[in-house]
Amino acid sequence: MTALTDRALRALGRFNAAHPWDHNAHYHRWILRRLPRRPHRALDVGCGSGDLARLLATRAAAVRAVDADPEIVARARELTAPATPVTFAVEDALADTGDDGAYAAVTCLATLHHLPLAPALLRFRERLAPGGTLVVLGLSRPATPADHLLGLLSIPLNAATGWLRNRGRPAPRPVAMTAAIRDAEETLAEIALVAERILPGARIRRRLFWRYTLVWHKPATP
Repeated sequence: MTALTDRALRALGRFNAAHPWDHNAHYHRWILRRLPRRPHRALDVGCGSGDLARLLATRAAAVRAVDADPEIVARARELTAPATPVTFAVEDALADTGDDGAYAAVTCLATLHHLPLAPALLRFRERLAPGGTLVVLGLSRPATPADHLLGLLSIPLNAATGWLRNRGRPAPRPVAMTAAIRDAEETLAEIALVAERILPGARIRRRLFWRYTLVWHKPATP
């Protein structure tokens, strides 16, 4: 039985590799609906190839997109039309850049688990303008029956979505999927505990495709 399961998993892995798709992009439109309609400035932390930053630029007057990986930032610049109001920068997400309170919208996709959790949430809070919105799409370590059940449900949906999006044909990996990856260490319960202390009232939800979302609105007044 174990040998049969291993063969099935390897076959599934080969199928998914032949029909890849970006799980983070699946949530882009959902994220936009949670943000201010016309933010004056937006910050995308861990921008990768810049897909979300370019979408934010269709709404925001100016977007700053940062990532610690120089290669993926260079690729993001190549993929972005010169007139797009996005500034890409190689930057430590926790760096003191003198822009506290500057952004009406802050987004962070599949990056928070690369960072120390509490310092990162504190830094996002500081950079957000009063009344602004933070949206995190993150990864957590499965720990509960609900986590594992949603993960199992995602397996066939992942394969079916890859097949449909690629119209049944083999395809190269999207550029966004070439960025460095890392397994999450914190469970969703651990993330929620830290978030409640730093971002009171933040809404955290499990999602399909091994993701969770966190949405927090900074009070307009202290």
